[in-house]
Amino acid sequence: MIPHLKVHYFQHIAGEGFGSCHPYLKQLHAEISATEFFALPLDRPLEIEALPQVEDVDLLLIMGGTMSVNDEANYPWLKIEKRWLRRYLALGKPAIGLCLGGQLIASALGAAVSRNAVQELGWTAVRKVNFVPQECFQLPEQFSVLQWHSETFEIPKGAVHLAENPACRNQMYQIGRNVLGFQFHPEITPETLALFLEDDDELALYQGACVQPAKALRNSPREKFIEGNQMLNKAIAYVLGKTA
Repeated sequence: MIPHLKVHYFQHIAGEGFGSCHPYLKQLHAEISATEFFALPLDRPLEIEALPQVEDVDLLLIMGGTMSVNDEANYPWLKIEKRWLRRYLALGKPAIGLCLGGQLIASALGAAVSRNAVQELGWTAVRKVNFVPQECFQLPEQFSVLQWHSETFEIPKGAVHLAENPACRNQMYQIGRNVLGFQFHPEITPETLALFLEDDDELALYQGACVQPAKALRNSPREKFIEGNQMLNKAIAYVLGKTA
Protein backbone atom coordinates (compact mmCIF):
# COMPACT_ATOMS: atom_id res chain seq x y z
CA MET A 1 0.00 0.00 0.00
CA ILE A 2 1.18 3.51 -0.82
CA PRO A 3 1.75 5.32 2.52
CA HIS A 4 -0.62 8.27 2.85
CA LEU A 5 -2.18 7.60 -0.54
CA LYS A 6 -3.00 10.96 -2.13
CA VAL A 7 -6.15 10.75 -4.24
CA HIS A 8 -7.25 13.71 -6.32
CA TYR A 9 -10.44 13.94 -8.34
CA PHE A 10 -11.52 16.28 -11.11
CA GLN A 11 -15.18 17.27 -10.71
CA HIS A 12 -17.00 18.91 -13.63
CA ILE A 13 -20.57 19.35 -12.38
CA ALA A 14 -21.95 20.29 -8.97
CA GLY A 15 -23.18 17.54 -6.68
CA GLU A 16 -21.38 14.63 -8.31
CA GLY A 17 -18.47 14.09 -5.92
CA PHE A 18 -16.49 10.93 -6.62
CA GLY A 19 -19.26 8.41 -6.14
CA SER A 20 -19.37 5.01 -4.53
CA CYS A 21 -15.65 4.49 -3.90
CA HIS A 22 -15.37 6.74 -0.82
CA PRO A 23 -15.57 3.89 1.74
CA TYR A 24 -12.95 1.88 -0.16
CA LEU A 25 -10.59 4.85 -0.41
CA LYS A 26 -10.98 5.48 3.31
CA GLN A 27 -10.03 1.83 3.93
CA LEU A 28 -6.80 2.68 2.10
CA HIS A 29 -6.33 5.66 4.45
CA ALA A 30 -6.39 7.98 1.46
CA GLU A 31 -6.02 11.74 1.64
CA ILE A 32 -8.65 13.03 -0.79
CA SER A 33 -8.68 16.39 -2.55
CA ALA A 34 -10.53 17.83 -5.52
CA THR A 35 -10.44 20.36 -8.32
CA GLU A 36 -13.98 21.70 -8.88
CA PHE A 37 -13.90 22.93 -12.46
CA PHE A 38 -17.61 23.76 -12.39
CA ALA A 39 -16.94 26.43 -9.75
CA LEU A 40 -14.31 28.28 -11.81
CA PRO A 41 -15.30 31.62 -13.36
CA LEU A 42 -15.54 31.17 -17.13
CA ASP A 43 -14.35 34.72 -17.83
CA ARG A 44 -11.02 34.24 -16.04
CA PRO A 45 -8.29 32.02 -17.56
CA LEU A 46 -7.23 29.01 -15.53
CA GLU A 47 -3.50 28.74 -15.04
CA ILE A 48 -2.09 25.21 -15.03
CA GLU A 49 -0.15 26.13 -11.88
CA ALA A 50 -3.49 26.33 -10.05
CA LEU A 51 -3.87 22.56 -10.42
CA PRO A 52 -1.98 20.14 -8.15
CA GLN A 53 1.61 19.24 -8.89
CA VAL A 54 1.46 15.97 -10.82
CA GLU A 55 4.11 14.53 -8.50
CA ASP A 56 1.79 15.08 -5.52
CA VAL A 57 -1.03 12.83 -6.85
CA ASP A 58 -0.91 9.05 -6.38
CA LEU A 59 -4.31 8.31 -7.95
CA LEU A 60 -6.42 10.52 -10.19
CA LEU A 61 -10.18 10.06 -10.61
CA ILE A 62 -11.75 12.03 -13.48
CA MET A 63 -15.49 12.33 -13.11
CA GLY A 64 -18.32 12.83 -15.59
CA GLY A 65 -20.07 15.96 -16.78
CA THR A 66 -22.71 17.33 -19.11
CA MET A 67 -20.29 19.23 -21.38
CA SER A 68 -18.40 17.92 -24.40
CA VAL A 69 -14.63 17.49 -24.21
CA ASN A 70 -14.56 19.39 -27.50
CA ASP A 71 -16.32 22.48 -26.12
CA GLU A 72 -13.20 24.42 -25.16
CA ALA A 73 -14.78 27.69 -26.36
CA ASN A 74 -17.47 27.59 -23.66
CA TYR A 75 -15.34 25.76 -21.06
CA PRO A 76 -11.80 27.12 -21.54
CA TRP A 77 -10.50 25.15 -18.55
CA LEU A 78 -10.88 21.96 -20.63
CA LYS A 79 -7.72 22.86 -22.55
CA ILE A 80 -5.74 23.28 -19.32
CA GLU A 81 -7.20 20.10 -17.83
CA LYS A 82 -6.10 18.10 -20.90
CA ARG A 83 -2.65 19.64 -20.82
CA TRP A 84 -2.30 18.69 -17.14
CA LEU A 85 -3.53 15.17 -17.93
CA ARG A 86 -0.82 14.71 -20.55
CA ARG A 87 1.82 15.67 -17.96
CA TYR A 88 0.34 13.29 -15.39
CA LEU A 89 -0.05 10.36 -17.76
CA ALA A 90 3.47 10.83 -19.12
CA LEU A 91 4.75 9.87 -15.65
CA GLY A 92 2.91 6.54 -15.79
CA LYS A 93 0.76 7.33 -12.76
CA PRO A 94 -2.59 5.68 -11.93
CA ALA A 95 -5.74 7.25 -13.39
CA ILE A 96 -9.38 6.27 -13.84
CA GLY A 97 -11.70 8.20 -16.15
CA LEU A 98 -15.48 7.85 -15.77
CA CYS A 99 -17.72 8.75 -18.73
CA LEU A 100 -16.58 12.32 -19.54
CA GLY A 101 -13.41 11.40 -17.65
CA GLY A 102 -12.71 8.49 -19.99
CA GLN A 103 -13.33 10.81 -22.93
CA LEU A 104 -10.97 13.41 -21.49
CA ILE A 105 -8.09 10.93 -21.18
CA ALA A 106 -8.70 9.77 -24.75
CA SER A 107 -8.86 13.35 -26.04
CA ALA A 108 -5.74 14.39 -24.14
CA LEU A 109 -3.89 11.52 -25.85
CA GLY A 110 -5.06 12.46 -29.33
CA ALA A 111 -8.02 10.10 -29.77
CA ALA A 112 -11.24 11.49 -31.24
CA VAL A 113 -14.35 12.05 -29.14
CA SER A 114 -17.52 12.45 -31.19
CA ARG A 115 -21.28 11.96 -31.22
CA ASN A 116 -22.31 8.35 -30.72
CA ALA A 117 -24.82 6.84 -33.16
CA VAL A 118 -27.41 6.69 -30.36
CA GLN A 119 -27.74 8.22 -26.93
CA GLU A 120 -27.56 5.92 -23.91
CA LEU A 121 -29.30 6.77 -20.65
CA GLY A 122 -30.21 4.06 -18.18
CA TRP A 123 -29.25 0.53 -17.21
CA THR A 124 -27.70 -1.48 -20.04
CA ALA A 125 -25.79 -4.71 -20.52
CA VAL A 126 -22.12 -4.40 -21.47
CA ARG A 127 -19.94 -7.33 -22.47
CA LYS A 128 -16.25 -8.05 -22.26
CA VAL A 129 -14.44 -7.88 -25.60
CA ASN A 130 -13.18 -11.23 -26.91
CA PHE A 131 -9.50 -12.09 -26.59
CA VAL A 132 -8.55 -9.47 -24.01
CA PRO A 133 -4.98 -10.30 -22.85
CA GLN A 134 -4.83 -12.16 -19.56
CA GLU A 135 -2.67 -9.48 -17.94
CA CYS A 136 -5.35 -6.83 -18.49
CA PHE A 137 -8.08 -5.78 -16.05
CA GLN A 138 -10.50 -8.70 -16.01
CA LEU A 139 -14.22 -8.07 -16.47
CA PRO A 140 -17.21 -10.42 -16.24
CA GLU A 141 -18.37 -11.78 -19.58
CA GLN A 142 -21.42 -9.53 -19.25
CA PHE A 143 -22.51 -6.98 -16.67
CA SER A 144 -25.16 -4.34 -16.08
CA VAL A 145 -24.19 -0.69 -15.55
CA LEU A 146 -25.67 2.79 -15.79
CA GLN A 147 -25.08 4.82 -18.95
CA TRP A 148 -25.56 8.55 -19.48
CA HIS A 149 -23.85 9.86 -22.60
CA SER A 150 -24.32 11.24 -26.10
CA GLU A 151 -20.67 11.14 -27.19
CA THR A 152 -18.07 8.40 -27.21
CA PHE A 153 -14.30 8.04 -27.42
CA GLU A 154 -12.11 6.30 -29.92
CA ILE A 155 -9.70 3.86 -28.28
CA PRO A 156 -6.42 5.77 -27.73
CA LYS A 157 -3.36 4.62 -29.63
CA GLY A 158 -1.64 1.80 -27.73
CA ALA A 159 -4.65 1.14 -25.49
CA VAL A 160 -6.48 -2.18 -25.16
CA HIS A 161 -10.21 -2.27 -25.91
CA LEU A 162 -11.93 -4.00 -22.96
CA ALA A 163 -15.71 -3.73 -23.27
CA GLU A 164 -18.53 -3.00 -25.73
CA ASN A 165 -22.26 -3.19 -26.33
CA PRO A 166 -24.46 -2.91 -29.43
CA ALA A 167 -25.32 0.75 -28.80
CA CYS A 168 -21.74 1.95 -28.26
CA ARG A 169 -18.76 -0.12 -29.31
CA ASN A 170 -16.13 1.57 -27.13
CA GLN A 171 -17.24 1.13 -23.54
CA MET A 172 -13.90 0.69 -21.78
CA TYR A 173 -10.16 0.73 -22.45
CA GLN A 174 -6.87 0.22 -20.65
CA ILE A 175 -3.50 1.91 -21.10
CA GLY A 176 -0.53 0.07 -19.62
CA ARG A 177 -1.37 -1.22 -16.15
CA ASN A 178 -2.19 2.15 -14.67
CA VAL A 179 -5.00 3.77 -16.68
CA LEU A 180 -8.62 2.67 -17.16
CA GLY A 181 -11.19 4.65 -19.14
CA PHE A 182 -14.92 3.92 -18.75
CA GLN A 183 -17.75 5.18 -20.96
CA PHE A 184 -20.32 4.14 -18.37
CA HIS A 185 -20.82 5.09 -14.71
CA PRO A 186 -19.62 2.36 -12.30
CA GLU A 187 -19.43 4.97 -9.53
CA ILE A 188 -23.12 5.88 -9.56
CA THR A 189 -25.06 5.67 -6.28
CA PRO A 190 -28.83 5.93 -5.72
CA GLU A 191 -28.30 9.38 -4.19
CA THR A 192 -26.25 10.68 -7.13
CA LEU A 193 -28.68 9.25 -9.68
CA ALA A 194 -31.60 10.93 -7.91
CA LEU A 195 -29.72 14.24 -8.07
CA PHE A 196 -28.98 13.83 -11.78
CA LEU A 197 -32.63 13.05 -12.47
CA GLU A 198 -33.67 16.42 -11.04
CA ASP A 199 -32.11 18.14 -14.09
CA ASP A 200 -35.10 18.32 -16.43
CA ASP A 201 -33.19 20.38 -19.02
CA GLU A 202 -30.50 17.68 -19.29
CA LEU A 203 -33.07 14.88 -19.47
CA ALA A 204 -34.89 16.67 -22.29
CA LEU A 205 -31.78 16.36 -24.47
CA TYR A 206 -32.02 12.54 -24.48
CA GLN A 207 -34.29 10.42 -26.63
CA GLY A 208 -34.27 7.16 -28.52
CA ALA A 209 -34.45 3.42 -28.00
CA CYS A 210 -31.57 3.35 -25.51
CA VAL A 211 -33.02 6.03 -23.23
CA GLN A 212 -35.04 4.79 -20.25
CA PRO A 213 -37.80 6.90 -18.66
CA ALA A 214 -36.78 8.98 -15.67
CA LYS A 215 -39.63 7.50 -13.62
CA ALA A 216 -38.25 3.98 -14.07
CA LEU A 217 -34.73 5.12 -13.20
CA ARG A 218 -35.97 6.81 -10.02
CA ASN A 219 -37.27 3.41 -8.93
CA SER A 220 -33.97 1.60 -9.53
CA PRO A 221 -33.46 -0.93 -6.71
CA ARG A 222 -30.32 -0.43 -4.66
CA GLU A 223 -28.99 -3.84 -5.75
CA LYS A 224 -28.65 -2.53 -9.34
CA PHE A 225 -25.74 -0.32 -8.28
CA ILE A 226 -23.63 -2.98 -6.58
CA GLU A 227 -21.99 -4.60 -9.62
CA GLY A 228 -20.64 -1.33 -10.99
CA ASN A 229 -19.56 -0.09 -7.56
CA GLN A 230 -17.60 -3.27 -6.89
CA MET A 231 -16.05 -3.05 -10.34
CA LEU A 232 -14.79 0.46 -9.58
CA ASN A 233 -13.18 -0.66 -6.33
CA LYS A 234 -11.43 -3.47 -8.19
CA ALA A 235 -10.34 -0.99 -10.88
CA ILE A 236 -8.78 1.26 -8.24
CA ALA A 237 -6.96 -1.70 -6.72
CA TYR A 238 -5.77 -2.75 -10.17
CA VAL A 239 -4.27 0.58 -11.21
CA LEU A 240 -2.62 0.86 -7.78
CA GLY A 241 -1.10 -2.60 -8.24
CA LYS A 242 -2.86 -4.22 -5.30
CA THR A 243 -5.72 -6.64 -4.63
CA ALA A 244 -9.13 -5.27 -3.68
